[in-house]
Amino acid sequence: MHPRTPEQASFAAAIDAFCRAKTGTRAQRDALTNHGAEAHSPALYAQMAELGWLGVGLPPEYGGSGGGLTEICLFAERTAYGLAPVGGYITTAVAAGPYLKFATEAQRQKVLGGIARGRVEAIAMSEPGAGSDVAALTCRAQKVPGGYVVNGQKTWISNAHLADHMLLVARTQTHGSRHEGLTMFCVPTGTQGVEIRGIPTLGGKEVNDVFFTDCFLPEDAVVGKVDQAWPQLMAGLNSERLILAASMLGRGRRAFDDAVAYVKERKQFGKPVGSFQALKHRIADLATELDCCELLVYRVAAMADDAPDRMLPREASMAKLKTTETAKRVALEGMQMMGGYGYALEYDMESHLRATVISTVFGGTSEIQRDIIGKTFGL
Repeated sequence: MHPRTPEQASFAAAIDAFCRAKTGTRAQRDALTNHGAEAHSPALYAQMAELGWLGVGLPPEYGGSGGGLTEICLFAERTAYGLAPVGGYITTAVAAGPYLKFATEAQRQKVLGGIARGRVEAIAMSEPGAGSDVAALTCRAQKVPGGYVVNGQKTWISNAHLADHMLLVARTQTHGSRHEGLTMFCVPTGTQGVEIRGIPTLGGKEVNDVFFTDCFLPEDAVVGKVDQAWPQLMAGLNSERLILAASMLGRGRRAFDDAVAYVKERKQFGKPVGSFQALKHRIADLATELDCCELLVYRVAAMADDAPDRMLPREASMAKLKTTETAKRVALEGMQMMGGYGYALEYDMESHLRATVISTVFGGTSEIQRDIIGKTFGL
């Protein structure tokens, strides 16, 4: 395990114990997720809120415990390893950043206080024509007396169906460069003119189309400065990429441990299949890669905690790229080593594969992360 303070080690151990007790068996997880159809259990999430864990990265004045990105990553990693169905946490933790840095005090009290109490938040950026190219978004927020009227569509919006609010990024000006004229808004999901439609996926109920039709937002819905959403978004990329990386570190380690347990027990030709050199070397390579990922994730988290306003585009993208690709490889290799059982619903490996494959797409594809890393070298 990566070196941590005694407090951080105790926090990780407490999460592990909780998950063993609450989500340690397939029957427990099925009961919490409607047999895997739901990625988030409000009941389990509420229990975590009572323990004070959901505010781990928030200041005490908003119900948090004052931790940093390292503690957020610990929570994301250990809950992912424990297969805890708290899919709403990732977008919630990412959304908290812009509110902390740019929101009014009233917005912080409302949104951040709710997060600590177990409420889910979502972020609405992607559109049918604006995925990797976020600056191409066209959802329009037109200025009117007293506020803005929003029209347009967002897509692939994780957890919108669970969220209290969406952090909407919309276009408020059409002149200037594509990166200018974007504004953030805090939109309660029950606002008139907002329609949320689920998108069926291999992961169950996770993502949504969101339609805005003459949706009126008052002026105090603006988060930060009008027309300045792009630099505000850039300021939050460290946390988004790292939290996603930490989550996949946990899932990758779980897939690894499940594979190791299987190859130790499964016998062919009179001995455990893990004793054959082909599998033994695979296990060795995967273990080494996962340790590299852990060191990278927590090194970058420590850098971000030491200098919260510092941009770390290269390091954060490296962490996201390396960890998600490694987790995907672990799940693929695990399925191969388990043979037909890796494909069977009886075991968790097939769900590890579904979770890790999509991780190389959301939050910025692996190709986009490589492009960002290359740009930091002047290429």
